[in-house]
Amino acid sequence: MTRRFTEFELIEQLFAPLAGPAGLGLADDAALLPAGEETVATVDALVAGVHFFADDPPGAIAKKALRVNLSDLAAKGAEPLGFLLALALPQDWTNDWLAAFAQGLGEDAGSFSCPLLGGDTVKTPGPLTISITALGCAKGRFVPRTGAKVGDGVFVSGTIGDAALGLRLRKDPALAARLSASSRDFLLERYLLPRPRLELASQLRAGASAAMDVSDGLIGDLAKLARASKVAARVKLEDIPLSEAAREALAFAPDLLETLLCGGDDYEILACGDARLFGVSPGGRRDFRRIGEIVAGEEPPRLVDERGNIIEFSALSFSHF
Repeated sequence: MTRRFTEFELIEQLFAPLAGPAGLGLADDAALLPAGEETVATVDALVAGVHFFADDPPGAIAKKALRVNLSDLAAKGAEPLGFLLALALPQDWTNDWLAAFAQGLGEDAGSFSCPLLGGDTVKTPGPLTISITALGCAKGRFVPRTGAKVGDGVFVSGTIGDAALGLRLRKDPALAARLSASSRDFLLERYLLPRPRLELASQLRAGASAAMDVSDGLIGDLAKLARASKVAARVKLEDIPLSEAAREALAFAPDLLETLLCGGDDYEILACGDARLFGVSPGGRRDFRRIGEIVAGEEPPRLVDERGNIIEFSALSFSHF
């Protein structure tokens, strides 16, 4: 049997040649539109059974679909302008389900100042499929994933691995039962409802040399950023920020480390740049934590423990193919 393309090969070999200057060679998760130097566009498709559970609350499904796109805008330093929705409904949809979906979508559209601009609704014999195209304004500077330089620090926002653990708990009730109720609820919500870091957009525009959101796993997404920038990276395990809930889960099952770092759905921001530009914000928050540095080379990121030993994983990130 002929080997199928990987996701990266599919993009690089088949679709990148179709992209003009605005598409940036499809090396990023968003693009500058030719119509305006500051207009940014991004699209994500979510499929029931792949990106969410079919029996998740419809309002939460809608919010996740919008928020993963807003996360892409945030990582480019862009503020939301609006979005387009394509909705493929399965045969068993109901008015009540669709009303709850629209209510959740409307709540987030209002909260994030990102109105619905148009779209399309169709019927499908397959699972529920949602595609959102979000538009944003970069306000003077689009932050690519191609600008990382040797000597840059590597930074992440928030905590890593919570959503991947939340998914694991949905699939492993026995593990979920071992955690405290507060930790279990925190991890499950982190999977169900991402938190797009739009509040960090201006900070990224001001000083990030490169950035992207962490959607497919920290180590794998860092590999994508480094490859796009034609550099390598070195990360210290002890410096990766973990929540108390994640640490509790690791204490019960140390083999979950790969899930945390390579599992995806964090939707935190991975950024490179000068350490002075990622310090404490004017409000006293420490929005980013340094986890490593950009180094010369083009090999995959090196993750080292406190003794300097290199940690290797079977797969660096989630892949659809």
